[in-house]
Amino acid sequence: MSLKDFFIALSENQFLNNNAKKYGLKLGAASVVAGTNIAEVMDSIKELNSHGISCTVDNLGEFVHDQSEATAAKEQILAVIEAIHQNNVDAHISLKPSQLGLDIDYDFCYRNLKEIVALADQYNIFVNFDMENYERLQPSFNLLEKLSKDHQNIGTVIQAYFLRAKDDIKKFKDFRLRIVKGAYKESSDVAYQEKEDIDRNYIDLLEYHLLHGKFTSIATHDHNIINHIKKFIADHNIPNEKYEFQMLYGFRQDMQLQLVKEGYNFCTYVPFGQDWYGYFMRRLAERPQNIELVIKQVFNKKTNTLLGVAAAGFIVGRLTKRR
Repeated sequence: MSLKDFFIALSENQFLNNNAKKYGLKLGAASVVAGTNIAEVMDSIKELNSHGISCTVDNLGEFVHDQSEATAAKEQILAVIEAIHQNNVDAHISLKPSQLGLDIDYDFCYRNLKEIVALADQYNIFVNFDMENYERLQPSFNLLEKLSKDHQNIGTVIQAYFLRAKDDIKKFKDFRLRIVKGAYKESSDVAYQEKEDIDRNYIDLLEYHLLHGKFTSIATHDHNIINHIKKFIADHNIPNEKYEFQMLYGFRQDMQLQLVKEGYNFCTYVPFGQDWYGYFMRRLAERPQNIELVIKQVFNKKTNTLLGVAAAGFIVGRLTKRR
């Protein structure tokens, strides 16, 4: 099993997710999760806004299996929308349909999303539908299309590892889209498996939507791709109001600030909440080098590398030993 597969497997383990909550954010996730409640995330957003950075806010949540859990998630997201409005911060919402009941009942999920989108529309706040695994892909697109008949403040994500991504980006080019590589384990029947193929498709999707789409969120930490896209933007005279760069909270902050300094629109993806485990493991799966970030931020810079590695192993072991 590759390191990527290992962390994806961990992200999908409900038992480990439940146990991880007991430790709060003490296992290194505090560096990449902007607090556990709305007050804390508002403070984080205000700090980012002070540097000229916009935010998209994700109320973390995994393994929603009954309507009461989905309803609670909906109420929390509604409260976040109210807080964005009341605090007058530069932020919008990112959400996962599965957290709002997609795996329980389609119509129930639609009603929850409708309530969220309607309130956000009232306050002129954008709502982005995050995409998940392939099984949920088409139902999520269906929800987006249905809601877009009454509301224009919504968009979604195109995942470059899916073979169907080029068809999807053409179909949804009139939506605001975030373009990502993809963070779930998918079969070769539906997704590219090699990094080179995913990167190539990712660049193709970005270039298409920058030229033909409504608005493009360029979501990557890869400086090579960023440099390529910066040149593409300059060569094609694409105006600033048509795109933004986007990165995750806690990752490559120096590059985030540098892009703002260079005059680019920038948005940070800001996750918050107690249910951080699955999100955190997928970030490690996307880019296993992120383990180094965790070690550096859990231990001071003078810590011996071997001690850091041993401690990281202890962190994983502590979560897995009770299986």
